[in-house]
Amino acid sequence: MVANQALLPAADAKTSAAVSLSNADVVALDRANVFHSWSAQKSLNPMAIAGGSGSTVWDHDGNTYLDFSSQLVNTNIGHQHPKVIAAIAQQATTLATVAPAAANHVRATAAAKILSHAPANMEKVFFTNGGADANENAIRMARLHTGRDKVLSRYRSYHGNTGAAIVATGDWRRIPNEYSRGHVHVFGPYLYRSEFWAETPEQETERALHHLRRVIQAEGPQSIAAILLETVPGTAGILVPTPGYLEGVRALCDEYGIVMILDEVMAGFGRTGDWFAFDAFNVTPDLITFAKGVNSGYVPVGGVIISGDIAATFDERVFPGGLTYSGHPLAAASVVASIEAFEEEDIVGNAARIGRDHLEPGLLALAEKHGVIGEVRGRGVFWALELVQDRDSRTPVNAEYMGRLKAELLRLGLLPFLADNRLHVVPPAVVTADEVKQALAIYDQAFTAMTH
Repeated sequence: MVANQALLPAADAKTSAAVSLSNADVVALDRANVFHSWSAQKSLNPMAIAGGSGSTVWDHDGNTYLDFSSQLVNTNIGHQHPKVIAAIAQQATTLATVAPAAANHVRATAAAKILSHAPANMEKVFFTNGGADANENAIRMARLHTGRDKVLSRYRSYHGNTGAAIVATGDWRRIPNEYSRGHVHVFGPYLYRSEFWAETPEQETERALHHLRRVIQAEGPQSIAAILLETVPGTAGILVPTPGYLEGVRALCDEYGIVMILDEVMAGFGRTGDWFAFDAFNVTPDLITFAKGVNSGYVPVGGVIISGDIAATFDERVFPGGLTYSGHPLAAASVVASIEAFEEEDIVGNAARIGRDHLEPGLLALAEKHGVIGEVRGRGVFWALELVQDRDSRTPVNAEYMGRLKAELLRLGLLPFLADNRLHVVPPAVVTADEVKQALAIYDQAFTAMTH
């Protein structure tokens, strides 16, 4: 709006881009014009970010931060990777857009690159604009393939903010959005706060699988199209599956003819130190959804990796779904360049080594020192610290504590990711050992400050 140009320090909108902006300028313009997600608009105080490089971002006032949020746990390749930026720019000069019905070389190459790291039973990629519509279309494929309706998912989960994806989600965001039919929720393994009175990982797996089997039987196996699971639930707490759980889910799907969908939107493409999080488990899904790390969000993209069996369902039958920007060439070019960089620079291996040699021992040492840390869990560059008032009761710290912790971490120069009573430690997969050392020192300082 022309009227809101006055919020910039230049009166002439044509010259505003050349003016040196402050954080206050940018926040004022944002507050006047942008409607933010998951927020009460009047209580907003957004952080202004002007630029970034690797694992670092900075604002307009000259402050620099270690980005240990990876924004929304998606900048796996780090900020402004030169190979990916160059690929987007080159594609823009070649062909900036093309309809999804056309054959396009960069789109086909992106699909081939993705499939090269997927299980052998995967044959096709359906591109979407992000993770939510990836899950939306995976659910649609499972329903059409099976002729069934219901979708089972977990209470501790997040699958996106579109019609079926948000109802498949288990957390509070589902409740004001329940307009999609045929969704049933179950509890998955979470030994620290077990729903099953389990005392060991083995008990947790056995009882969680028994619970799932009984829900399948009670709902009627013939009515269930799919079980949709985040391989490692992310926003819900980075809940690494207990041994045997995913394999048990696969066995139940096979027994009852149910499609197994693994949501790898947050956990995939190096985040756990593997190409896909399920690579660490003896399980192969029927459908895989992805987004985020496949190109670190440089251009919006997501998709469904489809097994040959399900893809064949639509050989002679029209798939009733599509998106104007499906496989957009700028997004496809960023995917190709990202995967090539992952391969050439051993970024997945770096994530695994950082997790094993630096984050895990460093975070466990923090837990030894600070009683507020009830549990440390994770893999690769995908970790959570569960914060509690005391370790015996495991009572979660309150929102006021989390707010003060966030402010302290920002003051010390680290951009954090917090959810409920958890501090998620989720740097880019290109993070260095020195950056981890710096971040661990900041976490230590922040927890120490919180006790005074």
